[in-house]
Amino acid sequence: MNTSPAEIVREYSPLPEPGSVHGVTYDGRQVWFATGDRLCAFDPASGKILRSIAIPANAGTAFDGRHLFQISDDRIQKLDPQTGRVVDTIPAPEGAGNSGLAWAEGSLWMGRHRDRTIHQIDPETGAILRSIKVDRHVTGVTWADGELWHGTWEDGASELRRIDPRTGEILEVLEMPPGAGVSGLESDGGDQFFCGGGDSGKLRVVRRPGRSRK
Repeated sequence: MNTSPAEIVREYSPLPEPGSVHGVTYDGRQVWFATGDRLCAFDPASGKILRSIAIPANAGTAFDGRHLFQISDDRIQKLDPQTGRVVDTIPAPEGAGNSGLAWAEGSLWMGRHRDRTIHQIDPETGAILRSIKVDRHVTGVTWADGELWHGTWEDGASELRRIDPRTGEILEVLEMPPGAGVSGLESDGGDQFFCGGGDSGKLRVVRRPGRSRK
């Protein structure tokens, strides 16, 4: 297992839209983040808020190339990002602790904070297809070039972890600086991760290891 300090290359602070940062996703142009009662999009070049959708948004967010998915309490809402309209709703796994959300391989991947689990979920029915156990609280989930990463935030320490998607074995760890918690996680498809900063209202960009600099 490789362990190294996380390289923070940018920090958006404070974000213009007040509130905690929960889920984070990226549509190839805009970064979307959930604040509790709305889903906001901003330009990662300028940090300017471009739009806002009023919707319960207290956990993970994902984008499948066409639609946004937002955990809203006990359900996952599928939205048209152009209109903000909810086009479908599927049940989330029962119980408290739904956290991160990502899209990959035709499925949703949901982190379960307290269960220390990542579920692969059928995006049409909400059925759990398989589960991956990990050894830390899960606070964000993303895929990057076939690599499964998740955020942790436990006992005052936060990390980004790359794990084996079959076994949950830890392959690589990026240690965040003290006080820099991770509450949502998304890859930009290249050499960067977008990391929500919880109640700080910040969003940080972390260098993805092993990638050439842009």
